[in-house]
Amino acid sequence: MLFHPDVMGVDALANKIRKIPNFPKEGILFHDITTVLQSPEYFRLLVDLFTYRYMGQKIDVVAGLEARGFIIGAALAYQLNVGFVPIRKKGKLPFDTLSQTYSLEYGEATVEIHQDAIHTGDRVLLVDDLVATGGTMLAGVELIRRLGGEVAEACAILEFTDLDGAKKIRENGVPLFSLLQNDGAL
Repeated sequence: MLFHPDVMGVDALANKIRKIPNFPKEGILFHDITTVLQSPEYFRLLVDLFTYRYMGQKIDVVAGLEARGFIIGAALAYQLNVGFVPIRKKGKLPFDTLSQTYSLEYGEATVEIHQDAIHTGDRVLLVDDLVATGGTMLAGVELIRRLGGEVAEACAILEFTDLDGAKKIRENGVPLFSLLQNDGAL
């Protein structure tokens, strides 16, 4: 059975996301989107909600952040009839790459993109599952810009309003769209 977003919308999607208290550590309420991905109706709803937003815009390529951004981004790129570019953890891409390091709560991480993945002037849609501190998404923005691309918009399923990641992204001149917003606390 197929559902159209006008019949089953964002509220239904929010209710389908599994919440796991105290994971990966005490005080964190983990939002698990695998329940959405496992359901044909809800996965279609998720992709359709993003597709309807972007289908009339000029998007040249979709870039997805490892790992859940790959799932959503690849499906969205297919629907928009554009290419897909993975932004991966350091050491996972086989060709010449650009790297960007960013801060984590305890330490640093690095993501990479192939040097030929984006061309000067490409309008790129950057996709991830959620925005918390914004570090991963901002690293992706920097990589896209270093390759000469323009981040047309960044998007995520969920934006945590109790953290400043979304604010940082917007302050860096990147429009950010999220289907859901909440404070992420227990």
